[in-house]
Amino acid sequence: MRHTISVLVKNQTGVLSRVSNLFSARGYNIDSLVVGITDDPAVSRMTIVVKGDDRVIDQVEKQLNKLVDIIKVTDLTHDDFIARDLALIKVKAEPHTRSQVMEIVQCFDGKIVDVALKSFIIEVTGKESKINAVVELLRNYGIIELVRTGEVAISRGKKVHEEEEHKVKMKAGKAGQANL
Repeated sequence: MRHTISVLVKNQTGVLSRVSNLFSARGYNIDSLVVGITDDPAVSRMTIVVKGDDRVIDQVEKQLNKLVDIIKVTDLTHDDFIARDLALIKVKAEPHTRSQVMEIVQCFDGKIVDVALKSFIIEVTGKESKINAVVELLRNYGIIELVRTGEVAISRGKKVHEEEEHKVKMKAGKAGQANL
């Protein structure tokens, strides 16, 4: 089964390495790993997509929670969440195919972000299946280069109260440490 795991971590050197090593030590290939800072520059969010059965992923979650720099681990797989991927695609756009490529981009709500004499760079954002579909169609015109971010994900609105509680606890913890 495909799992999307959200991990809040302290924004420190070596955290990414420790997290990825935990997966590889158990023989799991990470399909996608995206890391970026949150609204708090001291905290980063990792979105990890991995295939595995529920039992083993549960064990990986428990091991992640034991790492010092981990703040919170959430397997979004069974929750209601929004996930998006971003692709930049450099595709051949000869004069006789330009309009066809532009129509494909428009059908997928993409953007042409760069135009050259014989190529376009296209930006497409959406679900993984959408990105895969546009890539497959553009292959017919000749993909020169392709870059994808991997999946980023966030739980839907029902978790807002829980996230606010977590932030309050984090701030209280920082304040308590400052008083020591």
